[in-house]
Amino acid sequence: MCLSGVATVQEEQMVATGPDRRTAGGQRHSVSHLRDDTLLLSGRHPVTLHPVCMAKKISVVIVSYNVCQLLDECLASVERALEGIEGDIFVVDNDSSDGTVATLQPKHPQVHFVANKENVGFARANNQAIRQTDAEYVLLLNPDTVVYEPTIKGCLQFMDEHPQAGGAGVRMLTRGGTPAPESRRAVPTPWVSMLKMLGFTKRYYMSHLPWDQPAQIEVVSGAYCLLRHKALDQVGLLDEDFFMYGEDIDLSFRLLKGGWQNWYLPYDIIHYKGESTQKSSFRYVHVFYQAMLIFFRKHYGHLSFLLSIPIKAAIYFRAMLALLHIIGDKLPSFINPLKTRNDDHGK
Repeated sequence: MCLSGVATVQEEQMVATGPDRRTAGGQRHSVSHLRDDTLLLSGRHPVTLHPVCMAKKISVVIVSYNVCQLLDECLASVERALEGIEGDIFVVDNDSSDGTVATLQPKHPQVHFVANKENVGFARANNQAIRQTDAEYVLLLNPDTVVYEPTIKGCLQFMDEHPQAGGAGVRMLTRGGTPAPESRRAVPTPWVSMLKMLGFTKRYYMSHLPWDQPAQIEVVSGAYCLLRHKALDQVGLLDEDFFMYGEDIDLSFRLLKGGWQNWYLPYDIIHYKGESTQKSSFRYVHVFYQAMLIFFRKHYGHLSFLLSIPIKAAIYFRAMLALLHIIGDKLPSFINPLKTRNDDHGK
């Protein structure tokens, strides 16, 4: 029988699945049993963890940070979509201050909650959960999503029928019900990136593809990213150099390099895009454009100096424009805060 609960971790996430446990860094430690739900790592204090189900068809992994209400709605939709499927759900909470774990754990007792003591980022938090499961498939899911009931089952059937498929994404709908262009993306090569920064986005968003048919794509969005565990074993987990953005592009690119296929499937989710992040903050601009630089250096750092300089300059230029836009939005309230408050009350 599978037991749920809360595991609290700080620097390393332990895996309670066998006589030999692996930490987040991939090192193994000997384990001694104190009682059924308590483990002792050599040289460490006892840690109480709950056993994790093994040999599932799918494990759904959700990373949360101060999105309690959205996560509650997301979990309810996932639980409905998993009916009749041998699967489990992990929520890795990155030290939320809104009481996410305390509020939702009693409402969703079958969910495995992992409560981090700090915000370790999206990639590292996902990896914590992935290392705890040997399910055939892993679904990385944003907390600001609602999964339609046929979506997971349909995606699994497609993956079973296409053994070369390493990753799959779906049709992400906006709040208004229109398909989001981020549902299908190309790898941001230097040429594709330059076109996108100049406003020519058709190649990047693969706009030539139909919305109502499966199609091979290059990048699967991290908002709904279904992965074959065998493919992850080959190409590796999410790159933890990426704190929040860019890790889905990097992983998708590595899957392609490893000989796997990435697919877009015409099954639906709602994605309240951006409601799980503060996109009007200076930190967002820094993290987002830093991720672009990390990806470029990792995969295209070998390019000539003359070619790399324009790409880096374009990234910095776009970051500067984004910062100026934020400053422009905040400037009126800084100059005359009283007027801004009066305007807000008058709406």
